[in-house]
Amino acid sequence: MGVSVGEEADLPESVLVQLRRTAAELLGNVSSYADDMLTYIVERIPEASADDELRGLTLGSCSSNLEAALSMVRHGIDVSAAAAPVTALEHARAMAARGYSVDVMLRFYRMGHAYFTERILAGITELVPDPGLAVDVLDSLQRYAFAYVDRISSEVAAEYVAELDRIQTRARAARTDAVRALISGGRVDLRRAERTLSHRLTGWQTAFVCWTDRDDVDLMRLGAAVGAQLGSSHPLLVPDGAQALWGWVSTPAAPGVAESDLRSLVEQVPDAVRVTVGMPAQDAGGFRASHVQAQRGRRIVELGGRSAPVTSYAGIALVDTMSGDLDLARSFVAAELGALAVVGRREDEERRALLAVLDAQGGLAAAAEALGVHRNTVLQRMRRAEERRGRAATERVAELHAALRLAQVLGPVVLAPVSGQA
Repeated sequence: MGVSVGEEADLPESVLVQLRRTAAELLGNVSSYADDMLTYIVERIPEASADDELRGLTLGSCSSNLEAALSMVRHGIDVSAAAAPVTALEHARAMAARGYSVDVMLRFYRMGHAYFTERILAGITELVPDPGLAVDVLDSLQRYAFAYVDRISSEVAAEYVAELDRIQTRARAARTDAVRALISGGRVDLRRAERTLSHRLTGWQTAFVCWTDRDDVDLMRLGAAVGAQLGSSHPLLVPDGAQALWGWVSTPAAPGVAESDLRSLVEQVPDAVRVTVGMPAQDAGGFRASHVQAQRGRRIVELGGRSAPVTSYAGIALVDTMSGDLDLARSFVAAELGALAVVGRREDEERRALLAVLDAQGGLAAAAEALGVHRNTVLQRMRRAEERRGRAATERVAELHAALRLAQVLGPVVLAPVSGQA
């Protein structure tokens, strides 16, 4: 093509004249060259002819870039003034819209440059009969061609990235709108929602929530791990701000969500991150119901300051139900536990022993195994607990069990701070 203004000043007049004459002759056949360049590119990059529109844009980009570069050489315009033609920018946007990588798009320019180089090498002697002059013209054209492609490819790459960002922003907004519509319980076109979310709204829906107070945690990666644990390699993941993530899996059968089912997930959860998992429920209504549970589970975890990395709503549903009115919950715990309803190491041991026995339906051996202590230790703690409570563990069993669960999950939130104030 040509050289920059500063370089042109160093060229002999004979080379400069022939350079511009050569560019003018090439311009006369630019349409034919563009067709040949397209064929050359399509042979090496099949994506160029993926559809008629893209093929047309590729041809337009070939033609407009050839014409722009050769015109600049012909008129002695510095390559720094080059700007990507409209068709080249539209081609970049079309590549982004079709999901092609930026590397594939930039190959178009490398292949276009390769075509031009081969074409000029093959035909320079026809354009410039004098061998010495031909070498100088060829050198100038090659240097200009490289500088032009380098400049234009940077511009189209920037446009590609900008278009990709616009597409992703629109997609995120559409996904968020679809999710919020489902959660609100409003009327939703389920087929359209499924297409927007790439998520089936039939079968079992299980929701989860991940959150943290740190900025260096990859919640999307963690969400994928939670989804895999629940039986889906492609969970629906929707960021809720910078430090929280909503997730759903859709599965043919209900996944296990008991604490024991989620135990292997605990090791994958980073420090300072918490995860709550809702209970599986069916179809679009289940999408909402399970999410509500996961969110309510988060409330309980934060309220009680639970240190467990993963919490199943199945294990705290009773506590959630009974803790809507915290004043009422505190009164209930105090009435059922008596002097056992206070913060303290011994009281905590006794409450845990009593709860373990109730969970084991009165089995001391099973309770001892669950707590990791001797059977006699369980019995001693249980008797002390009954003394503090002021009544036997066989009285008001359902209420006792509920009060112990509230104390276990919410701790100081429902317990008196000092012995004697229960």
